Amino acid sequence: MKPKTLIIPLFIMNRGCPNRCIYCNESILAGNYDGRITESTFRKTVDSYLQSAGNRFECVQIAFYGGNFTGLAEKDGEELLSFARPYLESGAVNSLRVSTRPDHIEGHEIRRLYHRGVRTVEIGAQSMNDDVLALARRGHDALSVRRALSLLKEEGFEAGVHLMAGLPGETDESFLAGIDEVIGLAPHTVRIHPTLVLRGTELERLYREGHYEPLSLDHAVELCAGALVRLKKAGINVIRLGLHLSETMKEKDNVLAGPLHPSFRSLVEERLFRRMAVELLKTTPFGTAEVCLLASPGDLSRLRGQRKGNVRYLENLFPHVTISMGEDPAVAVDSLRLVSEGVSTERSLRR
Repeated sequence: MKPKTLIIPLFIMNRGCPNRCIYCNESILAGNYDGRITESTFRKTVDSYLQSAGNRFECVQIAFYGGNFTGLAEKDGEELLSFARPYLESGAVNSLRVSTRPDHIEGHEIRRLYHRGVRTVEIGAQSMNDDVLALARRGHDALSVRRALSLLKEEGFEAGVHLMAGLPGETDESFLAGIDEVIGLAPHTVRIHPTLVLRGTELERLYREGHYEPLSLDHAVELCAGALVRLKKAGINVIRLGLHLSETMKEKDNVLAGPLHPSFRSLVEERLFRRMAVELLKTTPFGTAEVCLLASPGDLSRLRGQRKGNVRYLENLFPHVTISMGEDPAVAVDSLRLVSEGVSTERSLRR
C-alpha cells in the first residue's frame, strides 16, 4: 500500500508560461497569490503544514503548482529549490513535486531537478487531440505529451498527467479516446477536471458570443465516470477529479458557467456505483420481490449517493423490487454484491 502523503502546495501562478490558454485565470483558480514566493513566505507555509500534520503522514512532499516550473528562468527555479533544500536535508520533507508543460521537458533540465530533490512531475496535457489543443491555444501537440511521459519515466520520476473534459472542439468520443491513449502511455497518476468558464478569459468571450457551450453537470459526471472506470481498470491512480474550490472561485461572477460542484469526485464515483447496481438488478429473474445490495464499509455512501440520490433512482427504475442496502467487509473496495433468495452476484470497477 502506498504511504500516506502530505502535499504542501505553493502556487507559482502563471510564471514560466509562454502563452495564456483560453480557459486560464490563475488568480481565480488558485486564489489571491502574487506568484512571487519569498523565502519567508515559503518557510511560513511549510512550517505551518508540518506543525499541523504532526506524525500523521509517512511521506511529505512540497509541491510547486500552477505555471510552468521548467519554463522559469534558471535562477528563479534554483531560488525556489534552494528554499526547500534545508527541509530535504533535515528529512522533514521527503521530496518535491512540480507542474510543467510537456513541451518544456528536456533531459538535462529534469536530471537537474532530480538532483535537487524533485521526484514527481505533473504535466499539463489537457487533451490528446491536436485540434482541441490548437483551439485551446496550448502551444503544444499530443506528441509532446507522449515524449515527455516517456522521458520522465526513463529518468525515474513519478509522472502525472492533467486532463480536461469539455474543452472547445472536444467530443465525448475524442475525450475518451484520449483517456485510452493516456492509459497506453502508463503514467503513474492522472488528474481530470471539467472545463469552467472563468471571468477574464478568452473562453468567456466565446461563451458570451454563443460559440462555446460548457458541459452540464450531469454530462460532465457521466463523461468523467467513463474515464474513471477505464483508469481504475488500468490500475492508474486518479488523484483528483474536479477542481478544489478556492475562495475566489466561490465569489460571484468569477465562475460564469460550467459543471462546478464542491464534491465532483463523489458525484462521479456515485454514478459508477449506480451503474453497477443497475447492471446487477437487471440480472435478477422476473418476479423477484426483494434484493440486498452490499458494498464495502467505505463504499456504502457512494452506493446510496448524496442525499440518497442513488436510492431514489433505483427505486424509480425498479418499482416492483424492494431494494435494501448494507455494508459487508467481505466485499472488495470498488465492488458491489447483490444478494437475492440466497444467491449472490458481484460486479467490480476494477475488472
